[in-house]
Amino acid sequence: MDDCREKRRRCTKLRVSTDNNDMEKMMHREIERQRRQEMASLYASLRSLLPLHFIQGKRSTSDQVNEAINYITYLEKKIKELSLRRDELMLLSRGTRLDDSKDEMETMNHVVVRQCLVGVEIVLSSRSCRGQPRLSSVLQVLSENGLCLLNSTSSIVDDRLIYTLQAEVKLSYSYITSAMPFCVCIYMLQYI
Repeated sequence: MDDCREKRRRCTKLRVSTDNNDMEKMMHREIERQRRQEMASLYASLRSLLPLHFIQGKRSTSDQVNEAINYITYLEKKIKELSLRRDELMLLSRGTRLDDSKDEMETMNHVVVRQCLVGVEIVLSSRSCRGQPRLSSVLQVLSENGLCLLNSTSSIVDDRLIYTLQAEVKLSYSYITSAMPFCVCIYMLQYI
């Protein structure tokens, strides 16, 4: 009789431990499934942030992560180049600035950059020929940032020479967002 009770106790203990193991396995599977779903959504989010030419033809997630790393290094390099260019333009700008007196302010160059229907509109203004903004440097900045000149007009108003330039994004730069050249131009051209 004692043997029978002993066997029953062992069987119930075995069932309880088996139930616990099954429960642990189920919990582990559920946690792992949620982790995989989370990782899949994070990879999808990463893919959505990358330009198409960086992920085109790349099917595995490891390839996509490597391309994301390449894109980040590309952006860092571009930021450094733009920072250097900004610093150069600021130095040039400071070197040509005059004192803040009213007469001297009238002879200074003014550059206004704004977005228009076709792309970017740049208005350069200077007092007569003295201190005239270098049109060639403006055209160079446009070209370096993937913009091509569509229209250019010049006029003289109240002894000031005014250039109005309209530019659009080149087709070869179509992988760049349309706002990027506009931001670059505003940033760089303000210091010419």
